[in-house]
Amino acid sequence: MEKQIIGRGLLAGALAGVLAFLFARIFVEPVIDRAIGYEDGVGAAHEAMEHGAHEHGAEVFTRGIQANIGMGFGVLAFSVAMGALFAVVFAVTYGRVGNVSARLLSTYLAGGMLLSLYVVPALKYPANPPAVSLEETIRQRTLLYLLMVVVSAALFVGAVYLGRRLASRIGAWNATLAAAGAYIVAIAVVMLILPTIDETPGPLRDNAGTIIYEGFPADDLYQFRLFSLGTQVVMWATIGLVFAALASRFLDENRRETISA
Repeated sequence: MEKQIIGRGLLAGALAGVLAFLFARIFVEPVIDRAIGYEDGVGAAHEAMEHGAHEHGAEVFTRGIQANIGMGFGVLAFSVAMGALFAVVFAVTYGRVGNVSARLLSTYLAGGMLLSLYVVPALKYPANPPAVSLEETIRQRTLLYLLMVVVSAALFVGAVYLGRRLASRIGAWNATLAAAGAYIVAIAVVMLILPTIDETPGPLRDNAGTIIYEGFPADDLYQFRLFSLGTQVVMWATIGLVFAALASRFLDENRRETISA
């Protein structure tokens, strides 16, 4: 039965990937285009300051390929992987978290995974468009972000476990509040411990202090982060809703076959 559940997770992830890509292509890609234009403008300004004529290397992939095939494949692959992970978590938790229906459990899981795997880590290390981050810190930023994702997910699982242990003692509502409070406090401590990375480019100035190129537009940075969140919301909402319909139907049919046998 687990294979059938994971297969439905892959299908839900694939559909979510298509919708998430369409959202990202419409809303995120224009911001990326402007960020790349800003990066080119800063490079030209640096060259003008240095009175040099530096040649830019030719792009291996054109912007059209990057914006369509590249982004599409990346979003689809990530979404399918998340769909598989979602299905595994569902298979592990279904029937072990009380009398919760497949549809309701799918909704809870989608919300919890969106929160713990993206929203909370993004509060500490938000998504940045091209030209905002330094190439020499990419390894550090990647490792810190992955660490934040792992810690957030582990603490979220711990909070759920704590809530279930407390439910029989202080009631479901109070246990939920206690678990949520513990998660928030623990995440706050982790965020305070981990280093902060702020690399948003400010204005480019010459030796006299005159601004020759403005800093990275705040509106573009805000929109990129907002639309990146929107892409994740579309993906996880689709995974949760589609999987809920597929899994609920499959489990109902499986239950009827078991009873009739």
